[in-house]
Amino acid sequence: MKKKFGLMLVFVLIVVTIAEMIGIQSIAVGSTRISLLPLVFAVLITMLLGIPTIRKGILKDIYCEENVKFASSSLLFIMLPLMARYGADVAPKIGEILRVGWVFLFQELGNVGTVVLGLPVALLLGLRREAIGCTLGLGREGELAYISEKYTLDSAEGRGVLSLYLIGTLFGSIFFSIFAPLLLTFGFDYRALAMSSGVGSASMMTAASSSLAAIMPEHQDTILSYAAASQLLTSFLGTYTMVFIAAPLQSFMYKHLAKEKK
Repeated sequence: MKKKFGLMLVFVLIVVTIAEMIGIQSIAVGSTRISLLPLVFAVLITMLLGIPTIRKGILKDIYCEENVKFASSSLLFIMLPLMARYGADVAPKIGEILRVGWVFLFQELGNVGTVVLGLPVALLLGLRREAIGCTLGLGREGELAYISEKYTLDSAEGRGVLSLYLIGTLFGSIFFSIFAPLLLTFGFDYRALAMSSGVGSASMMTAASSSLAAIMPEHQDTILSYAAASQLLTSFLGTYTMVFIAAPLQSFMYKHLAKEKK
């Protein structure tokens, strides 16, 4: 076990080194340029090497069940230094953030968008009770805990939230690192996009805000502080929004929409 754990640490160091050597890369999509961060390349490398047909020999030891469980259970603790750093980013811009404080509160209602927009689509795709688990939010730790407590993870709802959690873990950072700068080219204000980066996932927020900051380095401090403030607010108020607004709305919509599909 210690040998496999040591191999994982060496593997992580190698992947991070390779990703940093690749650095920030820009790709042109029409008239738009999208910045890909080292974080994206690290995720892609570890995803590729984790494919069963490639995961042989020493890679099989690295991706063993014990290491995978350790990585998933330790993710929150690994993110704590990052969140402390973003908390420090908020301080220099605290006056500006407080002046637009109501906007941060208002954007928290955007968390119900997964219910309003996602639930009808999920039902149209043929999902039933699984739709409740996979459209309550982004399927991060808060939604996972709520669904597991209310329905258990062995239920259809539990399968839905687990599926979304895994998809978000694999592709969330990649998606947000591309989607945020793409919206910038459509004329969205960089401050609005920075606020919307705080979706409740530290890795997704980092990918989105860092991509924006790479495109607009002159506004880097504002982008990072707005994103960090939004993330902290989402972490604090997100659970209450989910329990008292999103979940009742979802229950109401599912009851009527699922009835229509019968």
